[in-house]
Amino acid sequence: MINWNRLFPRLVPAVPVALILGSVLFSHSCANTTQAPTGGAKDTIPPRIVSFSPEHMSVNVPTHDTKLVFTFDEYVVLKAPSNIVLSPPQARAPKSRLRGKSVEVTFEEDLLPDMTYTLDFIDAIADNNEGNMFPGFTYVFSTGDTIDSLMITGIVQDCNTLDPVKGVTVMLYKDHADSAVMLSRPFAVTKTDDWGFFCIRNIKDTTYRLYAVKDGNSNNIYDPADNELIAFVDSLIRPVTVVNDSLPELQKLDMKDTVSCLSRKNEFELSLFREKPSKQMIMKKVRVSDRSSYLTFNAPNAHIDSMWVRGVPAGKLITQFNIQRDSLEVWVNEKSRQPDTLHMFVNYRKTDSTGRLAPFLEHVKVYYQDDDKSGGKTASKRSGRDIKHEDTICVFKVTAEPERFEQYGYQLEFTYPIVNEAFDSLVLRSVNPRQQEERMAYKVIPDSTNIRKFTVMPEGRLLTGYDYILKVPHRRFRDINGYYNDSTEVKVTLPNDEKLSTLNLILTGVGQKYIVDFLNEKRDKVLRQYIVDTDCTLAFPYLKAGKYCIRITEDLNRNSIVDSGSLLGHRQPEKVKFFKINDDFRIEIMESAEIDQSVDIAELFKD
Repeated sequence: MINWNRLFPRLVPAVPVALILGSVLFSHSCANTTQAPTGGAKDTIPPRIVSFSPEHMSVNVPTHDTKLVFTFDEYVVLKAPSNIVLSPPQARAPKSRLRGKSVEVTFEEDLLPDMTYTLDFIDAIADNNEGNMFPGFTYVFSTGDTIDSLMITGIVQDCNTLDPVKGVTVMLYKDHADSAVMLSRPFAVTKTDDWGFFCIRNIKDTTYRLYAVKDGNSNNIYDPADNELIAFVDSLIRPVTVVNDSLPELQKLDMKDTVSCLSRKNEFELSLFREKPSKQMIMKKVRVSDRSSYLTFNAPNAHIDSMWVRGVPAGKLITQFNIQRDSLEVWVNEKSRQPDTLHMFVNYRKTDSTGRLAPFLEHVKVYYQDDDKSGGKTASKRSGRDIKHEDTICVFKVTAEPERFEQYGYQLEFTYPIVNEAFDSLVLRSVNPRQQEERMAYKVIPDSTNIRKFTVMPEGRLLTGYDYILKVPHRRFRDINGYYNDSTEVKVTLPNDEKLSTLNLILTGVGQKYIVDFLNEKRDKVLRQYIVDTDCTLAFPYLKAGKYCIRITEDLNRNSIVDSGSLLGHRQPEKVKFFKINDDFRIEIMESAEIDQSVDIAELFKD
């Protein structure tokens, strides 16, 4: 039997020690759990507005010292204050700051009286913890007694790729003058979303001009001098749709929700383009070599009445414009050394102070450049030790691509214009897989835009697996420097990979001239091009398995290039269409396939 009277005095001193050891052991066992604390599930819920001041859709809001307060259900940060867009816009963007869980918006100038305003939050605000983006909201208020109730919708796309363009400023003008978009701020604005979609809401019932501008300096004005892009609707527009917040066009959608985003109604389609400059003048002059120079003009379609070079007989001058006629190459067909400074006299149509083209005689002095690869020295000016072999021959290059050989043949391009030619001396032969050779006939086609370039096209059937060899014999061509060519041979072999495929594009309804481009899947590279003006079948052989796109451009002025638009000229960029299968731009080519695809051009362009 335990004698507690004798044991208790012995246990009392041990109690504090036991308590300390017990607490240490207990805390240690608590810390060594099998899984570290997680802190709870990650917050994926975006912030939400819980109150407005003044209330959404308020009227008679003061025009002076106006402050708008938006209170959220959690702390937020301003990710992009510039994306808080006021319409109608002011000269300076609204100011925004954080105060607790609220965002306060103030203005640098008084608001206009009797005006309906919208304040749009577009990718501007996120929560403070996880960075969840506020999905956006359009706040509406009026400084008058009523709120305007009409709206318009549309999309903005690139004129060449037809891709939607995000972040474009869409503008409405009550001023119908063509120059208004360059001189004053619009009556109403908004910005396009990821799908190029826009909605300008709560506007008056009147007629407008509609523009879209890639506004690089964010001044809500079109600045062509800054190379800003623009789009416009040809005619005056008038809104007919009444604002109803249940409309899908007014919802702030998840941009990843493709079905919902594409289901929105588009009343207008605007094609964004970069204008060519309209003010004509000589911008740049460069001395390329002893006998060659070029001039660049500020605007395309330069018109020269006459030109001459001091000391050079008129018949010894060779000139060539590029296809846009904004760059002119000039060669002096004289063997004698030319002076360090060429004095050119150009009589051309220059834009005068009234903005009109008028005849103008300009004296252009063209000097040697100090920053060229030869240290500013051409072959005629270098010492004997500096002269290279290519400085004493007629330089040219021959190129050929196996996959495009049947369409483009050999491309023969000289560095300088040739004055003596012997194209009949070229030798073209084919070599079959058994190494048997045979001479082939060919034709030479001068390039329509480059006097130094020629196409050598084999005549007769071309066969896969065969080698085709073009020989340019020695001393058969002489250029303006008096130099003769070296000889060369270029071989090309048609692909014989059985996995390659062919697409035959059968075009019907071709009533005028069109440019047909065969593009890669991303639509950023032209793989092959045809220019057609009648019904025909275009062959695209030797295609690897993959996805491609077909772009067709309406070449109204028949100049074989895709022309941009003009705002003041009331000219839209040339119309572009992509051939689609089941609303998909892409055409899938399988291995070892031969595909016949019909395209009705008239049907494609009917709208």
